[in-house]
Amino acid sequence: MDRLIYSSLAAMRGAMARQATTANNLANVNTSGFRAEMAAVRPLWIQGQGLQSRATTAEEVVNADMKEGTVAQTGRALDVALDGDAMLAVQADNGDEAYTRRGDLQISDSGLLTTGDGTPVLSDTGPITLPPVDRVSVDRDGTIWIVPQGGDANAPQAADRLKLVTPAGSRIAKGLDGLFRAAAGGTLPADPDARLTSESLEGSNVNASQMLIEMIDASRAWETQVKMLSTAQDLDRSSADLMRLD
Repeated sequence: MDRLIYSSLAAMRGAMARQATTANNLANVNTSGFRAEMAAVRPLWIQGQGLQSRATTAEEVVNADMKEGTVAQTGRALDVALDGDAMLAVQADNGDEAYTRRGDLQISDSGLLTTGDGTPVLSDTGPITLPPVDRVSVDRDGTIWIVPQGGDANAPQAADRLKLVTPAGSRIAKGLDGLFRAAAGGTLPADPDARLTSESLEGSNVNASQMLIEMIDASRAWETQVKMLSTAQDLDRSSADLMRLD
């Protein structure tokens, strides 16, 4: 009976982890450039004396679906959609360089260029800061052109250049903050051939219908294990009643 309880417990933990991954994907179905998380289950053998005859399970996010999302033209000057496998370099909360496909750029009150969630965008030399501008645009290669406040509208100036990278040949991993990093550590070099489409945004690649199906499936798996625990309790009670018979 105890084996039945531990088996159900392991299955319930897996269902909870699956539900969390699915819920996070659904929550970001409208997030620009979001890549759906993919989880997998692996066995955790219980260590002890004798043979390793029992294992629980652990489900964790191991990768992300890198399929491209739908690109839509917005007409907004600071919206960019990364072409192909290109990614945009940003500065994570801990100061490390990370990468994203999110292209809804904006200028903060201090002039710092960030993504829509406030993550600073990087050039080859560090975070990009822009002066007050009347107009701004981004070229295909990531060059940022501005017309300073009160400047000549017919003479835009090159202010900086977005750091665009391509992870081809390097393995990248998605962190809990939704940003990608080089799995082996360090940073990726800028790719001079990487390109973007300005005044456009790439949507999330999450399939909402599929995520809803997976959420229902995980919920049913949870309910099945709850019934299994109830059955184990009934078996235990019946065994105890049998032992009390004269």
